[in-house]
Amino acid sequence: MILHKWYRKILQQNVRSISRRHKSQTSAEYCLNNVKQFDYENFICTLLLKNTSRSNALAVRGFNVEVARVAEVVSQDTIGLMRLKFWEETIEKCFRKNPKEVPHHPVAVEIYKALTKNQLTKRYFKTLIEVRREHINMKGFNTLEDMEKYVEKSVSNVYYLILEGCGVKNVQADHAASHLGKAQGIVQQLRTIPHSKRLSFIPIPQDILIKNQVSQEDILRAKSSDKLSECVFEVASRAHSHLVKARNLSENVPKQAKPVLLPAIPVYSFLDRLQKVHYDIFHSSLQHRPWTILPQLYFSNLRNKY
Repeated sequence: MILHKWYRKILQQNVRSISRRHKSQTSAEYCLNNVKQFDYENFICTLLLKNTSRSNALAVRGFNVEVARVAEVVSQDTIGLMRLKFWEETIEKCFRKNPKEVPHHPVAVEIYKALTKNQLTKRYFKTLIEVRREHINMKGFNTLEDMEKYVEKSVSNVYYLILEGCGVKNVQADHAASHLGKAQGIVQQLRTIPHSKRLSFIPIPQDILIKNQVSQEDILRAKSSDKLSECVFEVASRAHSHLVKARNLSENVPKQAKPVLLPAIPVYSFLDRLQKVHYDIFHSSLQHRPWTILPQLYFSNLRNKY
């Protein structure tokens, strides 16, 4: 209880510090800059949304950046759990729609603004928090199905909120968003493999490593091998399967929902480049973002494709 009170006091001081540090910066600019810094590909996709939809999307993605980075920026699980508790309480206050209750944190302010303009579902926000809480000291996944469940909660729910902010309530759009979220989430896990040692996290599911006789040490040493490529291929194939399913639903997805699903472009780009290097996840070419992504996004948006 004493630790809880102490941390709440420190957190309140941090929130005030953020407010002072960014007083020359609006809350919207704070969200935009955070998403740009920590979630760049989704950032450039979000810029292609229309104004009202874009502000909601940046608020949601700004919130997701905050909760997703908790495990990275704290050294103790207890402190991480308290940060997540802060965001849980913040969401409750935002949904009460009393501006006096909303913390003076730029992301909280933007979430509150989004709620005054859109009908957003509280459950999606809470799931984004709960999945981070459940996995705050996670070291890896036991199975590929475990990974899918994790990314459904941590990525697909972001899309559901952004779709709501665009005024889209459509089963087919949600279905496509679910598959895209899984595809993107799995790709995000693959992209963290070269950073496994720093993150103390092995993204490839344990059952796949065992089946292919790959040790965790091989991954921590960033050691390429045919066996590791087989592991990566199996995980990437699941991501590709979800991406294909998301795109196959395109004809039934409302026109106004399709720009929300533009991140399918960079997801496909990474999977394509991974295939070209024979699933060597440590290949240097995968560490760079291709310049072709921007024109691909622009023209896909013009053609109402994803």
